[in-house]
Formats: sequence, C-alpha cells, structure tokens
Amino acid sequence: MSHPHASPAQLPEPSMIPVQGWHCGHYFYRWDRQAIAQIDPLKMHRVRQQFCDVLNNLVDRPQRLQSFIISGHKADLGLIMMDPNPLRIDRIHQELMATELGHALVPTYSFVSMSEVSEYLPDKQQYADKLQRSGEDPSSPTFQAKVASYEKRLPIMLAQRLAPEFPTWPAMCFYPMNKSRNVGANWFREPFSSRTEMMAEHAQSGMAFAGRVSQLVTASVGLDDWEWGVTLWARNPQFLKEIVYTMRYDTASARFGQFGEFYVGYLATPETILEHCCIR
Repeated sequence: MSHPHASPAQLPEPSMIPVQGWHCGHYFYRWDRQAIAQIDPLKMHRVRQQFCDVLNNLVDRPQRLQSFIISGHKADLGLIMMDPNPLRIDRIHQELMATELGHALVPTYSFVSMSEVSEYLPDKQQYADKLQRSGEDPSSPTFQAKVASYEKRLPIMLAQRLAPEFPTWPAMCFYPMNKSRNVGANWFREPFSSRTEMMAEHAQSGMAFAGRVSQLVTASVGLDDWEWGVTLWARNPQFLKEIVYTMRYDTASARFGQFGEFYVGYLATPETILEHCCIR
C-alpha cells in the first residue's frame, strides 16, 4: 500500500524485482510410478535427458539453483532457487512439469519467500553500543579495533543475507516457522530491546556451528502461510540434528517458536536424482 502523502516522484516504479533482496522458492515433488510405467522404455533415455536439460540449462536460469534427493515420504526430490525475478524461478517449475517425465511429477509442497536483512542485525553504532554495555572502554584500542572489524565485515554479512551463495555441502534441511502470538507468549507484543536480546542469544548458539552449518532465513510474511523459512546446509547430517536441538533451548525458540514440517535432503545432480529414484 502506498503512503497517502507520497508524491508520484517519491513512488517506486512498478516492478516484480524487490527493492532489497531476492525472491526464493522451495519446491518439492514425488514421482507417480504408474505414470512412469506408461513411458515407452525405448524413449526413456531421451525423456530423462529432457528432464535434466531443464535443470542444467545455463541460459536464463535463476542465479541460485540447487537440486536434492529428499529423504522420507514427503517428497522424492526438491529444488531451492533464488533470483531477483520471481518468474525466472517459477519458470523452472513450469518447464519441469511440461517435460514428458514431468507428467509423472507430482508437486507436494512449495514455499515462497524473499531474502531480507534482519532488523536484529546491529549496524556499526548499535554494535559499538552493545560493546559499551558489556563493559568495553570506548576509548581503548581494543574497542576501536572491534568496531572497525565489524564495520568491515558488515557489507559481507548483508550481501550473504540478501543474495547468498549456496554452500555445496551434502546435507540440507528446510522448515517453515512462525513466532507465537499466544496469550502470555506473543512475540509481537514484546519490546524491541527484549526481542533483540533473545535473537542475540539465538545467534550466539548458531555461531558455535560456524564452518559446519550454514543458515539462510527468508521472509514469507504476506507471501506464504508461514512467516519465515529456514534453510540449513551442513557438512554432515548429524550437524543438522545437533544445531536444531541446541537452538530449541534458546528463549526465542523454546517460548515463541512454532514450526512446520521438516524436509531433509542431500545435494545431487538431476542425473543422480533420477538414478537414485530408479527412473531408468
């Protein structure tokens, strides 16, 4: 909704491209085995190749795209994609469904969201204030060095949140989440200072897994049924279990967190996915 007092010169041009951040799409599918059985075996090599070509095509593809073997009955395969243009993401889905093999592909779940910079990520001044509150002397060389180091890291941190590179680690976990609105535990009625403190505790727990787990939190408020989507990549699936268990004890999760279904997958090429799913 535009501001009632905004002049036409102040209004942004109509566009599908976010002013800040990228669109993100999570897509999950299962195979219809009866439909696969109807495909002529003599055509299967061409049918497989057509399917793989959609995901391997380097022309007009989303700037970030990964494919996964999904473990369990919720899905057989999954895609995670990011791009400034939402239709470039959805186009991959449509092209897959339009292939001959896509006629046997049944969508089971999707999640639409956008990358954002968390309001709880401190800027330079807020970081300096935090150091001072913790007892650091603002006139000390150590204080100045910490602030300078944070200022240098901040653009990298912002870029990683808005247009992140996807790790090529083998294990992935995705789940949607809300913050509670329950009486006595309504996140949105908590003072900003209190929420910031709880999110700082949450971030501190996550930092213990640096180098083992990488996290992407995308916002789905107004875009999907949940408020945020959390994607975790790990060097080993054991770390997925450990980080989620550890962070459940943080107040932000223990008191205010509400979680949807979890999807766990393993990074794989389209060819590997088809082979694993016995599409031969």
